Amino acid sequence: MAFIDVRTPNGDKSGTLDLDPAVFGIQPNMAVMHQVVTAQLAAARRGTQSTKTRAEVRGGGAKPWRQKGTGRARQGSTRAPHWAGGGVALGPKPRSYAQKTPKKMVQLALRSALSDRAAEGRVAVVAGWDLPERKTREAKAALRALGLDGKILLVVSPQDEAALRAFRNLPEVHLLMTGELNAYDVLCSDWVVFTSATVPASRSTDSVRPVDSVPTAEEAS
Repeated sequence: MAFIDVRTPNGDKSGTLDLDPAVFGIQPNMAVMHQVVTAQLAAARRGTQSTKTRAEVRGGGAKPWRQKGTGRARQGSTRAPHWAGGGVALGPKPRSYAQKTPKKMVQLALRSALSDRAAEGRVAVVAGWDLPERKTREAKAALRALGLDGKILLVVSPQDEAALRAFRNLPEVHLLMTGELNAYDVLCSDWVVFTSATVPASRSTDSVRPVDSVPTAEEAS
């Protein structure tokens, strides 16, 4: 079982939290992560691109010249694909790029991504975002105190109004609600930051220990 320090926005250690090994301690499945991320990016495509076929372009109703006797190749319409201004052959049409992905595969991809970040030591837990003034400068100061840099994924709950107000103007911070957590955003971030209340599948409140509490060998196994 992996233990992680729970810190305050000032950078002080306030306790430890044992991460669920079923979420943060599995062997990442690269193939599943690739398939799920590909499906997520495909579903984000609008699919509104469209080209006109020879039946949709304007003009070309009359045969340009008679069939025989001119010495030129026979033509039936000036709107054929090989004519300038003609229709497009096999061009794109509006369509949906969504892919069907099993729910268990999506969950496995998320657990794999979280386990990958946890193995690299890129998961942080904050006791709570107690920012009195809810200002962006306080958010920047908290990130410096916690030693977080690069792209940061901040997982908050709807009750974390202070964090939502303070962090939303920082371009390097991406805010997500607990129900919006996904493998793509985890993999795109250098750090994944939770609060004690938003750690997925964490143990109950008994798992939060005081700073001076050291787990025994039986607890750590």
